[in-house]
Amino acid sequence: MILHLKTAVAQNYIAILEGFDRDLFKALSPLFPRLKIIRFDGSMPGDRVEIELQAGPLRQRWTSLITERQVTDQAAWFTDQGQELPPPLRFWRHQHLVTKEQGHSCIHDIIEFKTGARLLDLLVYPVLYFQFKQRAPIYRRVFGHVVKS
Repeated sequence: MILHLKTAVAQNYIAILEGFDRDLFKALSPLFPRLKIIRFDGSMPGDRVEIELQAGPLRQRWTSLITERQVTDQAAWFTDQGQELPPPLRFWRHQHLVTKEQGHSCIHDIIEFKTGARLLDLLVYPVLYFQFKQRAPIYRRVFGHVVKS
């Protein structure tokens, strides 16, 4: 299944890509489940991100590997690929894409995920949608609001 969320922000797309650091990662963390950052290398190919999801006494490990990073004259992105995933996820690929727009930039969260069962994918989709939709106001606070004329 693919989930694509888009947020318009004021800063330059290359500056935004550089802003994807540990502090932003922590700020973007969902309210539930809580997460503990175990390792955050960055957003370059070969970098690893390891977190522990915490829901009461339940602890689940999530490890992702940064598999690509590109900068063009119109867009910049990096992709993290799930290596160790919490159930029910069996596949995870998240492209953090920032596009250059007329007078602003757009941050795209493009997530491909699979649980192994179509019905379960459909049930997980709205949970992920709302968790990632919560990123929009944080992106705008960190990278600036787009003022419409």
